[in-house]
Amino acid sequence: MSAAVSRRVIIVTAVHAPSAPFLPQAHRSLCAQELPEGWEWRWVIQEDGRTDGVRPYVPDDPRVVFRQGRPGMRGGPGVTRTLALSHADGEYVKTLDADDQLPAGALARDLAALEADPTLGWATSRALDLLPDGSTVGFPGDPEHGPIECGEVLDHWKANDYRARVHPATLLVRRDLLLALGGWMALPASEDTGLLLALNCVSRGWFSQEVGLLYRKWEGQETGQAAHVDPAERDARMAVVEARARALASLGWRFPADGDGSPGQPAR
Repeated sequence: MSAAVSRRVIIVTAVHAPSAPFLPQAHRSLCAQELPEGWEWRWVIQEDGRTDGVRPYVPDDPRVVFRQGRPGMRGGPGVTRTLALSHADGEYVKTLDADDQLPAGALARDLAALEADPTLGWATSRALDLLPDGSTVGFPGDPEHGPIECGEVLDHWKANDYRARVHPATLLVRRDLLLALGGWMALPASEDTGLLLALNCVSRGWFSQEVGLLYRKWEGQETGQAAHVDPAERDARMAVVEARARALASLGWRFPADGDGSPGQPAR
């Protein structure tokens, strides 16, 4: 790796034993990414808990950092990703689930959007479902290519049965903004949606119409389990996610702060 490289994108992945066998495929998709001169990526893989089931699948690559949680205790993906931020020493943080893949060019496109406009705090992109037979499926309803204004994601989510118009698993976010919001929410699920809505209430974002994520569908994935759609828990998660977003909007703080350090205009 060139000594001239000085800027870094941190890829953060939470993993548990059932999804660990997909790590080599995720790694291959990362190796296919081409970043602008002067940039590199680093992959922080954080195990949710501490077992012997993940390490054998961690790629032997100096750009990969593997850490584990507490023995006999799982905190969920939000807690696990937030813990991984202790090793996030770059300007940007990119979410990548252990069972997903990045298409070629995805990382560079998102990075270019944020580098070109300092008023943007985060970027998302189109996602396709990756089915077990290797085929992909897309869905209608994506926003137009370009900036996403404050409040737009929250409004759509609320009006459409808590379904976000952009996929939170595609997020690339400025590290300082991510830390200012406390990382991912400490929820058993929807922790990434909670972060997405919080980001949308304090900062403008970006959506790329190019495919930026292959979202794997498989029998063992967490979001496919019955507990994920339990009505009582889902209602509780959505209530906390919405309350946090609206509380942030009501405070009137916006990223980036005005030149004099004062907050920007409140999100709608």
